[in-house]
Amino acid sequence: MSVVPTDRIADATAKVAPLALEAIGLSKRFGTVLALDDVSLELERGSVHALLGENGAGKSTLVKCVMGYYPPDTGRVRVGGVEARIGSPRDAAALGVGMVYQHFTLVDNMTVAENLVLARRAHPFIFDWAAETKEVAAFMARMPFRLDPGKPVRMLAAGEKQKLEILKQLYLGSSIVILDEPTSVLTPSEADEVLGLLRGMAQDGQDGQAGRLTILMISHKFREVMAFADEVTVLRRGRLVGRGRVADLTPDAMARMMVGEEPARATQTRQAGAAQTTVLEIADLSADDDLGTPAVTNFSLQVRAGEIVGIAGVSGNGQEELVEVLAGQREARTGRIEVSGTRYRARRSEMRGLKVRCLPDEPLRNACVGAMSVAENIGFRRYDRHPFTRAGTVVSGRALRRNAEALIIEYGIRTPGPDAPIGSLSGGNVQRAVLARELSEDVAVLVASNPCFGLDFAAVAEIRSRLMEARNRGAAVLLISADLDEIFALADRIVVISEGRAVHETPIAKADLGIIGRHMAGHT
Repeated sequence: MSVVPTDRIADATAKVAPLALEAIGLSKRFGTVLALDDVSLELERGSVHALLGENGAGKSTLVKCVMGYYPPDTGRVRVGGVEARIGSPRDAAALGVGMVYQHFTLVDNMTVAENLVLARRAHPFIFDWAAETKEVAAFMARMPFRLDPGKPVRMLAAGEKQKLEILKQLYLGSSIVILDEPTSVLTPSEADEVLGLLRGMAQDGQDGQAGRLTILMISHKFREVMAFADEVTVLRRGRLVGRGRVADLTPDAMARMMVGEEPARATQTRQAGAAQTTVLEIADLSADDDLGTPAVTNFSLQVRAGEIVGIAGVSGNGQEELVEVLAGQREARTGRIEVSGTRYRARRSEMRGLKVRCLPDEPLRNACVGAMSVAENIGFRRYDRHPFTRAGTVVSGRALRRNAEALIIEYGIRTPGPDAPIGSLSGGNVQRAVLARELSEDVAVLVASNPCFGLDFAAVAEIRSRLMEARNRGAAVLLISADLDEIFALADRIVVISEGRAVHETPIAKADLGIIGRHMAGHT
């Protein structure tokens, strides 16, 4: 597939005015992982520029290098046409570069005005709060969206808090504002309002200066990119794969740049035989995120015995909340889940009785206790049953170790021994240990979320093989992955999730990357 020609953006030397910001040939390595590989970015003054890419594409690494959180291994940054030495976010702020983070950085018990004033880089020894409040009120009067300066932040809705985060950067005088998923906590109408107003400020200027504000927006929402961005840069696996003017592109083209060419189909041994019996059924499931915003909406799905159903979608479209509901870590607002015809509420007793097992994102954080031993972590599912307990109350460490020793050999877990803290193991070996725990008994349903993220080639091959083995033994496997290669390699069916809804379904034999990309982008 050909990428968007970079000559669609005029050469920087041909511009009358210098670019607002340039990142030139940035590379960054973390150990053996090359997170950023010779990536360049150009922001025109007074523009809204979108930065696209799947999880792990290098977006966060790029902006953190620009902001001074990470020193790039190679490359340089220019602000306003001048070489910039940015060693910290404070240095970036001094050059007028600010960032609005995905998670709030506000003090809930302080007022709107206090949060703005205290964000300044310098403070007087004694504050004149009457004068400060008057100044904040005057600032608010110039802004396209306003908040009550005297209102405590804890009384603001999520959308108002996001507006305050943006206002904070404008109050600090940032002329270049980086927005990290700025609408993740906003309703669609709030998102359109905020992005529309910011675009207007970039186009029309502020305080009489045309094009004063320049915006770099990290986003997963193609609709917002098409509606509000002027230009787009696309990263994939740490490399620049395309850029151009949004007016010259389609959501299809951007999605294809993000996910690459047609992935290879299954490489693991897949035993033939049609899946028949429905084991996992999800009907009209809805759930909210941590801020009370709808994340999963009327989601329905069936997974049959002996098949892998892959959930594909741009990160942030409800996948995390769906997995948490299935794992018992989040309450559903509405809907029904059944396993083998029995109502399932993800209680521990139900998971045991109905043979439901989970392999969540970041297993060391979400499925293990790092300071506890490998044997203890492997024994979490069975420690309170024979032969691991004495008299039903005292856990037998010896029995846990014997069980772990057998599974360490079977699953190839590289560890000093069963008594080693699981937190001392590599990511691939932590994942093997969790797989050993979850698959060592008969399994009816296996929910696996990004099971190979960040792992080396050998660990990826081993874990994918284990998932396929579970499928071949008759388990219903629900695979949620940000890696389309992984879904194409393992799945029997693909379901696309967008804005919390199942919007497209196809058997793997008929899967078309272009169609999948359009649905991932929210365009049918």
